[in-house]
Amino acid sequence: MKILITIISAMLALFFGWASMDINIVSTTTIDSLGACQGVSYHQGKVFLYGDREVGMMRVYDLQANQLVYTGKEIKFTQQNQDIINHPTGIAYNGSLPTFIGNSIRLNPEGTRWKAMIYAVDWNGLLKTGTLDNNLLHVIEDDACIQGTRPEYVQYNGKWYVATSDYGPQKNEVRLYDPTRLSQAQKTSEPGVVFKKFSCSAWVQNLHWIPSKGILVLIQNQIEGRRWRFTFLDLQKSIETGQQHVVNTIDVDKADELEGFCLLNTLNIGIAVTSSRRQNVHFVSLP
Repeated sequence: MKILITIISAMLALFFGWASMDINIVSTTTIDSLGACQGVSYHQGKVFLYGDREVGMMRVYDLQANQLVYTGKEIKFTQQNQDIINHPTGIAYNGSLPTFIGNSIRLNPEGTRWKAMIYAVDWNGLLKTGTLDNNLLHVIEDDACIQGTRPEYVQYNGKWYVATSDYGPQKNEVRLYDPTRLSQAQKTSEPGVVFKKFSCSAWVQNLHWIPSKGILVLIQNQIEGRRWRFTFLDLQKSIETGQQHVVNTIDVDKADELEGFCLLNTLNIGIAVTSSRRQNVHFVSLP
């Protein structure tokens, strides 16, 4: 039975074009004033790039013919001028449920110990005022994680969950959190917050959900902090088996640190970002 399921899955993947696709870089540009860019999100026709400048921050861009045009809107993840989300690692937004932003806090100078935090925010208020003042709704310690947090909304059996994953060499997981319980919890280890989890491969920097395909993309490095990797997972099968179910893995011959990726308003054009100070934003095509 397992062999039959594997064969059927492979045939479906080939039919939909995901098992044989590639990622090609269409154009590359430098977006400054981000510090080290940590990720990219695309919502309601706007592109959001976030980074760890002197404080954690985010800028908003219009999309015009494979170019990003700065709107002049900058959001600082500060409260009363204090840097709160200093190293943003993911934004979970779907327009109706609570919005969450991930953060990794360095606990020692060597960078070997980290604390993962998730913040529930008033997204519209954040965009309007430009800071977390009066827009920070709740703070959650992600102590259910193994190493780090990078929230992204996904859908499973008709219900939305906040997925997140670890960044480490081994024993990594993708976890699905109940968004309502998450928005009220002090820690993700509290009963009812973690819905499901499954094991995944190393060095996951961010997640991207493709709802029309039921595909979760692991945005990864091939080695720690270097080189690009995209792993496309069948989310449903991954949850049901308890381990990642890979549809396709694409390695790109780029040596810098891939941090984020999102598709735009089609399934074949996206943006990949890196932590490099120059040539850090890439428009990419998928066949």
